[in-house]
Amino acid sequence: MKEKVAFMIFFAIVFTVNLVVNIYIFSRTRSVFPAGNAAWWGAAILFWLLAFAYVIGRFAERAGPVWLAEPFVKLGSWWMGAMLYLTLIFLFADILRGLNGLFNISEIMRFNWISSKGKTAVLTIYSLTAVILAIGYFNAKFPTVRKETFQISKNVPEGYQKVVLVSDIHLGMMIANGRLNRLVNLVNKENADIVLLAGDIFDEDLGPVIQKNMGDLLKNLQAKQGVYAVLGNHEFYGNVSAAHEYLKNHKITVLRDSVVVLPNGITIVGREDITGERMNGKSRKPIEELLTGIDLENPVFMLDHQPYKLGEVAAHRVDLQVSGHTHHG
Repeated sequence: MKEKVAFMIFFAIVFTVNLVVNIYIFSRTRSVFPAGNAAWWGAAILFWLLAFAYVIGRFAERAGPVWLAEPFVKLGSWWMGAMLYLTLIFLFADILRGLNGLFNISEIMRFNWISSKGKTAVLTIYSLTAVILAIGYFNAKFPTVRKETFQISKNVPEGYQKVVLVSDIHLGMMIANGRLNRLVNLVNKENADIVLLAGDIFDEDLGPVIQKNMGDLLKNLQAKQGVYAVLGNHEFYGNVSAAHEYLKNHKITVLRDSVVVLPNGITIVGREDITGERMNGKSRKPIEELLTGIDLENPVFMLDHQPYKLGEVAAHRVDLQVSGHTHHG
């Protein structure tokens, strides 16, 4: 019951924010809609269908029809990315217009959104957003390996450990078998001692993952000391228990406020994502409790999906925390 109430509150907040942001974007975009009553309203309907495509897709995913879900989720996901940049750029332009009205900075910024100059500005902003999204898509489709070296002032087994971190894969409708297979091969080429999955492995609903049998690819991940995962906010938005079970059934050790000590002495601490606390009202374990009984003379790695309260982690004898969530490598 608590989960349903939390989900409804979360949904209401997301719906409201989505509505307000899209009203703002619509108010700037409508100047480029085609002339004529029917054509203008047709363009407006298409805009709002796009604005709520993600919500429609997610409802279809949970309640059917399923065939409707995938195209709407994909379309809506693209639009959600566009929303961020459109809002920021339109806001920046409006701030410049406001400052220009006060201080007469430049004639270029003296325009109304429904004027011909305003229409040109709208089309330019949409074109810039399209370029940004294309770059983001390319980066996501062809991930690269970023290498970092850390010195730890403790006894490290064999003097060196290679740890591969993967986060925010979002398997589901948007990310399917082809891209997952490339990612698995990329990870396995590193010949890692440990592989860590820092949450948001799934994009909410597990249905597409099960249908496409992505678990058979996930279990191909290889590491000498094992593959360990924590869950992220998107697992909580879907079915967190089912996500946990699915990973466990495909040879991935899931750490939910739990600890594993490897044969070589390294300790991996996996924290429950803070979303669980917000949605279920159940506090996650404090760091002190998780570290109780751990030999802190050996290396301690902490895995937490969101880089939350890092100062608190730094106050303890944790040698390395790895996180995801920000989609920034």
